[in-house]
This record gives sequence, structure tokens and C-alpha cells, in this order.
Amino acid sequence: MNVREAVLTVDEMQTSFLEQGPSLIERAARTAAAAAADADGVDRDARFPHKAFEVAREQKLLGVTVPVEFGGFGASIHEVTDICYTLGRACASTAMIYAMHQTKVACIIRHGHGIPWMETMMRRVARDQWLLASSTTEGQNGGNIRASAAAADHAGDTVSLVRDATVISYGAEADGLVTIARRATDAAASDQVLLALAKDDYSLRRTLGWETLGMRGTCSTGFELKVDCPADRVFPEAYDKIHAQTMTPFAHLCWSSVWAGIAAAAVTRAQAFIRKAARSSGGQMPPAAAHFTAAKMSLAKLRALIAANIDAFAVAEHDERALSSLDFQSSITLLKVQASELAVETVMHAMRTAGLSGYRNDGEFTMGRHLRDVLSSPIMINNDRILANAATSTLMSGVPTSLRD
Repeated sequence: MNVREAVLTVDEMQTSFLEQGPSLIERAARTAAAAAADADGVDRDARFPHKAFEVAREQKLLGVTVPVEFGGFGASIHEVTDICYTLGRACASTAMIYAMHQTKVACIIRHGHGIPWMETMMRRVARDQWLLASSTTEGQNGGNIRASAAAADHAGDTVSLVRDATVISYGAEADGLVTIARRATDAAASDQVLLALAKDDYSLRRTLGWETLGMRGTCSTGFELKVDCPADRVFPEAYDKIHAQTMTPFAHLCWSSVWAGIAAAAVTRAQAFIRKAARSSGGQMPPAAAHFTAAKMSLAKLRALIAANIDAFAVAEHDERALSSLDFQSSITLLKVQASELAVETVMHAMRTAGLSGYRNDGEFTMGRHLRDVLSSPIMINNDRILANAATSTLMSGVPTSLRD
């Protein structure tokens, strides 16, 4: 046997791995079916979507982006955002949990190569299907994740940290956690590091509940987070680089794909309403049919916007200079604002298409859950904060001189 026969390339390994079972699309569809069947109960009871994540683990979806050499599928940004969209059509809470998890996994993958602990985390996510939570919101900072109050206190080979985490989504259900802190007790608030923690590295004490309008199954309660862990849990790279090159792109692309999925689910119900109404009236369209056209147009714009940004990130993904460029950073930051506004607009048009049938909570065309869930999107890292922070960079960015610039 020669070397070529004995050693598989990464692409061949991935193909071989996926040939052993269903495609990622099939795995996502199976998980979405379980999520959809339980979505109303998850929303009503504000409970974690256990059934959906049991299936997600069976389908190995939590580790899809982990490189093949660490036991994952090596899925691309196109594939993981498609999964987010598919789950978003079924259950917004399931999809948002999945999107947040994949954002944290991306940070470990993209900034943890060659670091034994980070590579261990990759393997545990792929092999044991660990679910990783996120702790970025702190105290009264209003979602400003580029400033930390809590500091990492280094003592020899260990690090300790106490954080007033006003929101840790699904924190009680997670197998690990990724959080931000000031680099040291004497560091500036913006001089931050990222930590990747296993459950044994921290403790949680609940401080706030989660009684909200939508996204109720994310269980985004507040906790006092206490960390006491080995120092290798801290990423060597500064958080500002991780934030710009990985955290923000993955978060905005995955979140937007979830919101697009919610919008698509509402449009699907609006379409079913229109068809039923037309059949019962001899083909005559109901009065609000124009809103269905508007919903379809809005959804098309939303999908095109997200697709363009996914393509742009895929091209620049391994080019630090491109990722750091003003144009890319402005585009990926403002994607969150544009996508969230378009998603809300789409669901509103869909609901107005169905009128009272969409407004009711007890019929086949109900869209109350979709509207409540999607209304979280403009305030999840508030759009006003993003627009205010982006004002200077957008002013410095040039106006395109052609359609394809």
C-alpha cells in the first residue's frame, strides 16, 4: 500500500464520513421535524427544547463545523446557515440556541488550532455533542460586549472570574460556556479576552428569570457566573480580533438565517391561507392578498441580503486583511440591522395577509408565535446601538461608483 492509498485527504475524509449516514440537509430536516412538533409547548412553557436537541445530538448536528480531523463534518458557513434557516422555520428558540452554539464553536475552531485545550473542546463538541452557551451580556452594559466589568484574575496556572451575567441563554442546559472578561484586574474595559470553559470550570447561581414575549425556549436567564479554571481556558489572541473576524460574522450570519427561517414559516402559513380562501370563493383572492405579495418580496430581499453576506464572508474567511477591511466590517455589522428589520416586516405582512386567522392563537394559520419571536431581533444587541456605533465607519466608507463595486 502506498502513501496515497493509506492517507485520505480532508475532502475525502469528509465525503467518507457523510457517506456513512444521512446528508446534512436530511439531518437538519429530521431535527426540524422534532422541533416543530414541540414548538408550541416550548413557547407556552418557556422551556428548553429538549426533544429537538435530543434529535440534533443523534444527528450529530452540534459538531457539524468541527474539522474532520477532530471528528466533525467540516461544514461550511453556507451549510451551517442553511441549518439555522431550516430550524428557524420549525422553532425559533431551537434555531437561535443552535445559532448561538455554532458561533461559539466557530471561535474555538478558528482561534484554537494548536492549543491542546481548545482542540479537546472541538473533539468533545464533535464526539459527545457538547452544547456551548454564551455569556456576553453583563451587568447594566445594555449589550455592549466590547466592554467588560469582570476581570480574569490570574494566579499561577489558574484563572478566576466572577461575572454578573444578566443573560446566559440556555446556561443551565449547556455542557460548556464561552465568555468574555477584562484581560486582568488592572486592564481597561475594552482590553478583553475570551474563555472557553467546560462545565466543571464554573458554577452558576440564578439571579434573574425569563418571562418574555418571544424566544421563550432560549431560557435566557440571568446568573452570577463564577469561574475557577486552568489558565489554558483563555484564548491567547485578544478578543478584539476574535470579535471582528469570527464572533460578529458568525453571529450575524447565523442569527439572520434564523430570522429568515421564522419569516419563511410565516409566509408559508400566509400562502396556505390565501390558497384556502381562494378555493372557497371560486378563485377570488381575499382582500388582503396584496400583503402576501409584499411578504414574498420582503422575504426575497431578506434571503438575497443574507446570501450576499454569506458569500462575501466565505471568500474572505481566511484573509485577515479582508475581514478587517472597513467595507466588510460595515457590511457584516449592518447585516444584523437590515435582516432584523426585514424579518419583522415580512412576518407583519404575512399576518396581515391572514387577518384575524393569523392574529388568533388557536387556528391553523396562527402567526402569533412567529411575530413574538421575530420581534426579538431588533433588540438582540439593539439596532439603535449598532447604528450609533457604525456612524463613523459608514461615513468613512466610500459610495460605490458602479453596481458591481
